Amino acid sequence: MRKLYFLLPGTSGKFACGGLWAELKTVKLVKNICNAEVVTYRQREKDKPFLDDLLKNDHHQNLDDVIFVISWGFDIPKLAPKLQKYHVIYHAHSAGYKFNLPASIPIITVSRNTLGYWGQKAPNNLIYYLPNQISDDFQNQHLERDIDVLVQARKSSEYLLKQLTPALRKKCNVFVLDSYIEDLTTLFNRAKVYLYDSAEYWAQQNVSEGFGLQPMEALACGCQVFSSMNGGLSDYLDPGFNCYKIAGYSLEYDVQRILQTLESSQVLTLPLEKLAEYRTENIVEKLRVILDDINNFFDHKKSHPANIPELTKIRLAKLNIQRIAEKIKQRYFQ
Repeated sequence: MRKLYFLLPGTSGKFACGGLWAELKTVKLVKNICNAEVVTYRQREKDKPFLDDLLKNDHHQNLDDVIFVISWGFDIPKLAPKLQKYHVIYHAHSAGYKFNLPASIPIITVSRNTLGYWGQKAPNNLIYYLPNQISDDFQNQHLERDIDVLVQARKSSEYLLKQLTPALRKKCNVFVLDSYIEDLTTLFNRAKVYLYDSAEYWAQQNVSEGFGLQPMEALACGCQVFSSMNGGLSDYLDPGFNCYKIAGYSLEYDVQRILQTLESSQVLTLPLEKLAEYRTENIVEKLRVILDDINNFFDHKKSHPANIPELTKIRLAKLNIQRIAEKIKQRYFQ
C-alpha cells in the first residue's frame, strides 16, 4: 500500500481542537495497516515534514507511492488544486463548505450525514463511510456521580449558557467546563446528565456538525444526554430511546425534563452493539478495506482518464431544459 501523508495546518497552539485530535487518532489507526505520517503546511514543526519542502523535492522521491490526505475544510480550495497531479483523499468531517472536488479525489466521510451530502454533491467520486473512533477509555467506571449536570461551554448555544444553565443552578449541582481538555472520561463518569447544544454554533459557521464526539463519549460512560440533533449527531442519537432532545419548546420544559431525569431510575444509553461500530477493532477493519480499494483506484487512474459527465450547473441547466421540452412534447404532440 502507498504511504499516507496526513496534511494538517499544525498540531499545536491555535490548531488544537477536537477535529485535530480526531485526525491524529486516524493517523494512529492507519499505522496498523500501512505507513503514515503527519505533514504540516501552515506551521513549521521541527519533528514533522513541511508540505512545500516535500513538493519542492518531488524529483528526489517518487510521490506516486504516497497519498496525501486533506481534511481541514476551509483550506481544501487551496490544497486540492496545489496537489492536483498527486494522489489525494479528502477526509470529510463537516459538510456545507462551498467547494467542489474532481472525481479523481476519493472522499472518506466520518458520518452518514456527511456521506449523504457528498453523495449528492460529488456523484462521480468514490465515497466511503468511516466513523470517528471512540476510545476504549470511554466506559462506565461506576464511580460516584457527584455532578448532576455537566455542560461544556465550547460550541454551546447562548440559550444553554445564559438561560438553561443559570435556571438549573437554582435546582441542582451544575459544572461548566469552560476550557478545552483532551480527556473527558473522568468527568463523564462523575456526571449524571450531559448537555450539548451545537446547532447555533454550526449555523454561524455555515457548515455542519461533522460527527459530534462528546455526546457519544458521554453515553459510553453512562451519562444521560440532552443534545441537539444537527448534522452528524443524527447518525446515532435517537431521542426518547438513547437520549433526550435539548431546547424542547421552552426553558421551563427543559428544566422539568432534566430534573425528572435526575430523579428517575430509567437510564437511556447506547447498546454495546451500537458502540461497537465506533470502537477500534471495527474502525481498523473498515480502514483496511477502504484503503485497499483506494489504492486499486489510484492504480487504475494512472492509465485511464475520467469520462463520466460531471454534474455541473451548466449540465443541470441543460438537463432541466431537456426535461421541460420532453414534458411539452408529451403534452402537445402525443
